[in-house]
Amino acid sequence: MASARSHDGPGPLRSAGRSIGHALRLPFTGAARGIRRATHAHGAGESGLGKLIELHAVNGAGDVMITVALASTVFFSVPTDQARGRVALYLAVTMAPFILLAPVIGPLLDHLPHGRRAAMAGSMLARAVLALTMSGAVATGGLELYPAALGVLVCSKAYGVVRSAVVPRLLPPKFSLVKANSRVTLAGLLATGAAAPVGAGLQTIGPQWPLYGACAIFVGGGMLAFTLPPKVDSAKGERRAQLVPPHGESAPRPPSTKAEAKSGTKSGSKSGAKGRERRPGLRSVGPSVLHGLQANAAHRALSGFLIFFLAFLLREHPLAGQSAAISLGIVGVAAGVGNALGTAVGSWLRARGPEIIVASVLGLALGVAVLAAVFFSTVMVAALAATAGLTQALSKLSLDAMIQRDVPEEVRTSAFARSETLLQMAWVVGGAIGIALPLNGVLGMSVAAGLLALGASASVRGLLGAARRGSPHPRVA
Repeated sequence: MASARSHDGPGPLRSAGRSIGHALRLPFTGAARGIRRATHAHGAGESGLGKLIELHAVNGAGDVMITVALASTVFFSVPTDQARGRVALYLAVTMAPFILLAPVIGPLLDHLPHGRRAAMAGSMLARAVLALTMSGAVATGGLELYPAALGVLVCSKAYGVVRSAVVPRLLPPKFSLVKANSRVTLAGLLATGAAAPVGAGLQTIGPQWPLYGACAIFVGGGMLAFTLPPKVDSAKGERRAQLVPPHGESAPRPPSTKAEAKSGTKSGSKSGAKGRERRPGLRSVGPSVLHGLQANAAHRALSGFLIFFLAFLLREHPLAGQSAAISLGIVGVAAGVGNALGTAVGSWLRARGPEIIVASVLGLALGVAVLAAVFFSTVMVAALAATAGLTQALSKLSLDAMIQRDVPEEVRTSAFARSETLLQMAWVVGGAIGIALPLNGVLGMSVAAGLLALGASASVRGLLGAARRGSPHPRVA
């Protein structure tokens, strides 16, 4: 009898405990299930794209943790003049070497077609180790912080290059590359927005705590990278793309008909018999991709310029009636909202008329930059930040569509890697100009307009001409 009572007694307690535990876990498990449903929708789960979306979200969360730690150490913790010197040193130690390393990253990753999952996992785990290394120096701002920051930067860019090359292999059926990249990019933006306040909260505990958080996130990302489908590591049918034709050789026009393609195949086999096979290059597929790269380089240069220039300008001269922190927050939120909106619009447009989109958004950004220079004010600075975010997102998604449409499949992943490398170099150049420029708002907005005008003069005419002539490949995925 006593045994029965002892058996029945704890039953209600156990049941109540399970109910309370379930209630406490429900918000987290429900959110996790909702995120999984969103990332795996429309066939993304079956193709493996959903896992890449989740991996990119983890990447964005880890990077923003490191950014919070560095910003507090290099920028906010010292007087303005000293902060400018520290950021200049940061550029010199991290950005300048990256200019030399960037042209190597794409070709190096071309030689790792069977190890893309390992490359992404390696970039995550390396950043986890570097975050721990930086945690010892972040409080003092010692010089050892900068080589570690260089390593984090290079690993982050290498991940971005590999991720761009992986996306075409994970496309679900009836899924355009523009839509896939929109989903991946939007997931990174949302994760960055969610992780930033967490990083700021950890910063209040101690300057090293955001780096501890970044370490944990990147370790998780390293494990998640190996859950991507094995086809990510397949290199079947791929070749390395060249940005220019071989020395002394003219670039062949891509075949526009099946008859030409068949003839080209036969002639290719004959030339192969002569001993050397010609590798296709980006110039061999028409002007759209190259002019799209030029336009996107202008957007990336503008992005790098605004990040560094406005960071110092608004700290020294805050927006009217606002503190420096609030001023930076306004501009940062405006840029983030613009970027997210551009990503969403790009997904909706589904790559219709990519040349027209690239030319149009470049003209829009140039017009707003000119207005910001002429009517410099709080509203115009925020408007330029939002416009820069929106137009950069739309322009990059349109460039992805042109690469998908015009670059042969056998070199498409390599083309993504090399184009991303060039765009990162443009961001470095823009950032260097921003840190070197005097803190004058009108002058800065004029330089921003000049960067966009340079890109427009190099690309818009060619883009519009290519749009009028039509693509040599009529299908736009």
